[in-house]
Amino acid sequence: MEAVIDIAVEWVFVCKTDDIPQNGGGCVKVGDEQIALYNFSRRAEWYATQNLCPHKQQMVLSRGMIGSTGDTCEPKVACPFHKKTFSLLSGECLTGEEYQLKTYPVKVEGDRVYVGIE
Repeated sequence: MEAVIDIAVEWVFVCKTDDIPQNGGGCVKVGDEQIALYNFSRRAEWYATQNLCPHKQQMVLSRGMIGSTGDTCEPKVACPFHKKTFSLLSGECLTGEEYQLKTYPVKVEGDRVYVGIE
C-alpha cells in the first residue's frame, strides 16, 4: 500500500481580476515571495510562477511575454531581458537550459484571484 501525502494548500487572495492586464502579467507579493501572475485571457486561464528569472537572477518575469508553443500549445512565458522561455504549467525551461521556475496554483472566484501557497 502506498502512502498518500496530503499537502495542504493555503489559498491567498492576491488581487482583483482587473488588476492584471489581459494577456499579460503583474507581480504580487505574498510574504517575502514575489509572484508573477499571468492573465492569459486568450486561453481563459491564469498562471503563477516565481517572479525571479533564474538565468540572471532578476525580478522580471511578470513583465515577460506570454504565448503558446509546440503541438500541444503549451503556455509559456519569455523573460523580457534574455528571452529564456519557461512552461507556465511545469516551470521547465523550454530553451534547453537546466533552469526551473517554481509554479503556483491559481483560482479565480468572481473577480477575486487567489494563489495557492504550500
